[in-house]
Amino acid sequence: MLITLLLTAPIATPLSVSAGHALRARRADIRVRIPAARTAPADVLVPVGAGGPTGAVPLDTPPPEPPPPTRSRGWTGLVSPAAMLASGGALASQVPYSGPVSAFGEVLRADALTVWMLLVVGAVAALAVAAGPAHLAGERAAGRAADRTVHRYHLLVHAFLAAMCLAVLAGNLGVLWVAVEATTVVTAFLVGHRRTRTSVEAAWKYVVICSAGIALAFLGTVLIYYAARRAGIPEAGALDWRVLVAHAGSLDPNVTRLGIALVVLGYGAKAGLVPLHAWLPDAHSQAPSPVSALMSGVLLAVSFCAVLRYKVIGDLVLGTGFARGLLAAVALLTLALAAGLLLAQRDYKRMLAYSSMEHMGLIALGASFGGPLALSAVLLHIAGHGLAKTVAFCSAGQLHQLRGTSRIGRIRGLIAFSPGLGGALALSVVALLGLPPFALFASELGLARAGFAAGMGWPLAVALLLALVAFAALTTRTAKMVLGPAPGDLTAPVRIGAARGLPLGAGLLCCAALGLTVQPLLPLLTAAADIAAGAAR
Repeated sequence: MLITLLLTAPIATPLSVSAGHALRARRADIRVRIPAARTAPADVLVPVGAGGPTGAVPLDTPPPEPPPPTRSRGWTGLVSPAAMLASGGALASQVPYSGPVSAFGEVLRADALTVWMLLVVGAVAALAVAAGPAHLAGERAAGRAADRTVHRYHLLVHAFLAAMCLAVLAGNLGVLWVAVEATTVVTAFLVGHRRTRTSVEAAWKYVVICSAGIALAFLGTVLIYYAARRAGIPEAGALDWRVLVAHAGSLDPNVTRLGIALVVLGYGAKAGLVPLHAWLPDAHSQAPSPVSALMSGVLLAVSFCAVLRYKVIGDLVLGTGFARGLLAAVALLTLALAAGLLLAQRDYKRMLAYSSMEHMGLIALGASFGGPLALSAVLLHIAGHGLAKTVAFCSAGQLHQLRGTSRIGRIRGLIAFSPGLGGALALSVVALLGLPPFALFASELGLARAGFAAGMGWPLAVALLLALVAFAALTTRTAKMVLGPAPGDLTAPVRIGAARGLPLGAGLLCCAALGLTVQPLLPLLTAAADIAAGAAR
């Protein structure tokens, strides 16, 4: 019973919060529509029960003012990431030592890799949800949000969190595909949340490209199911990951090879990898900044985690060479494209999006190395990148609200203009550059060691050269924004306040703590890396 509760709480809690905001959005919509009906002639009466001697009031009577929106409603959404972190923490104390647990006939299953990803999703979600009220307050002040808009935002964000948790906890590859597809549907509305021409165009681009990727992943899943059925695996277990790993030796290699290739391309689209990557800069630049943080910080990683699951099956059936070559090629192409586009970038939100592509390329390259050391570095990189990129996107969103532009050339002297915001943005970029003491320094060092140990020296050398180009581009553009004198009309530095500053500071502290030591999480990280490397089931 306790295991079932721990596996369902990360999904059920955000769904419950989402349902609550759906009801509030409906009520807000009704309040907006009622005054529109008051344009009827003044002598028309509407019964209201206690409206005077006749029990009615004229329609031209001014409606009562709705109560002002309460700021606490947004903060109550922290219950969702709290449930994820609580469930992940409880499972982390058990799973690395006693083995995987499951519920509902293995539909939901938690092994060490699942628990690591659940903790990453919960941590990034906590930061993004905490940044939501301040972001929405800024949208209200600019006249871009009303009550129903705010509730619709929360509804979609928590549905998004539930879909990602389902993808992480799915023990069945068919359920995994459904969950990843659900993230596409929900985030499409979040990308177009502001309903401008640019945001709607970005949402359609996101839907079209990611749907093509998901279709490829679906075809790859069908081929794996076909190979499993031909191998005599019962229908009920033909898409069960544990069963497929146990019977990998009996799967048809040719069918499996095609299925794995389609899955890598399909889920790689949602992970921002070449060739189906074009949605990423548009979607990340147009979505609300906390949503961009979730998409870049964990959606890309959750999608790549699906690739890792299939890679274990492919390595057992085909050997390590096929997946290694495919992932290395995709990774180097992604790195090359991201580095080139970073050099030419003039928009800081799109700059952060291309930085996400660069880091996903490094993660894919690390996965191609194989082995527990490489996969430990990959999983640490996923966590560090998620935390750092959340701070970066939330800082970028606050900057856009303060200055009204996302053009790099129009931002100067940010630290003098707003020391808190400028410092947070600068430190988040330092973390993304892989400098100490942040987690990405340790993870990239681990990736370099693993690459040489795996005999992949030349792909690693190319990747390091491309990463150096991206390093230079990010450093140059960020320095232009944060350094220099303050604008001439500035009378006093702008303070961002606790509501905006706490999530940024917490994210940077967590990223630095992971870089200094992972000792409390070392048993979980080691067990998760063994599973991702195929050394454990």
